[in-house]
Amino acid sequence: MSSPAPAGDFDYDRHGHGYARQRRTDPRIAAHVHAALGPARTVVNVGAGAGSYEPEDRHVVAVEPSAAMRAQRPRHLAPAVNATAERLPFDDDAFDAAMATVTVHQWSDTERGLRELRRVSRGPVVVLTFDGDALDLLWLAEYAPELIAAERRRYPPIDLIASLVGGRADVVPVAIPIDCVDGFTEAYYARPERFLDPGVRASQSAWGFVDDAAEARAVEELRRDLESGAWDHRHGRLRDQPEFLGSLRLIIGHP
Repeated sequence: MSSPAPAGDFDYDRHGHGYARQRRTDPRIAAHVHAALGPARTVVNVGAGAGSYEPEDRHVVAVEPSAAMRAQRPRHLAPAVNATAERLPFDDDAFDAAMATVTVHQWSDTERGLRELRRVSRGPVVVLTFDGDALDLLWLAEYAPELIAAERRRYPPIDLIASLVGGRADVVPVAIPIDCVDGFTEAYYARPERFLDPGVRASQSAWGFVDDAAEARAVEELRRDLESGAWDHRHGRLRDQPEFLGSLRLIIGHP
């Protein structure tokens, strides 16, 4: 029997096992997300994955189409509903707020999914995502330009997201702490050695859009520059920089 087609552009049922070990909630980023939800008591979390950034002091209904990701949700979180962003099985204005963290770029129809978020929320719609136009602020662009190009194609424009999640929307740049525990690419701006770990790269869907030869070349060039000191010569100041303001954005849509 063939496996069902993935709901988005990355097959988490095939490649998402072990994801939760590397991609954990960073409390400082979470504080921004939770504050943006305001006083909402009921929240739908769409593209919930393994549960990162879900507030635990509110009633949350999680939506996640990947069985592999649903299986990695901690036991203290409620099981996720098997559904997609584009077809949310809820009434209009069913929740006080809606959230989607680092997921909109993976949806098969981003515009429809964002409209669905707005439809089911009577309050704010909170989206944590990355600005494709700012991805090359990270030094990784020097080593893996193919990754940056692929990611730029995946991420919907910030202005488009803002136009779809509310009558008025705030766009807030989010600083990434030096010891960020959510292992997306910019989390390791000051820890380049982490990219040498295949497990780290496997938890970053971006590498799934880079062919094996390009990935191997990028990793080998980085390894060589770390061993020679060339990376530190160019970027070593980052090792002591407490935060990095890169492409991470929080978009808050108001009804």
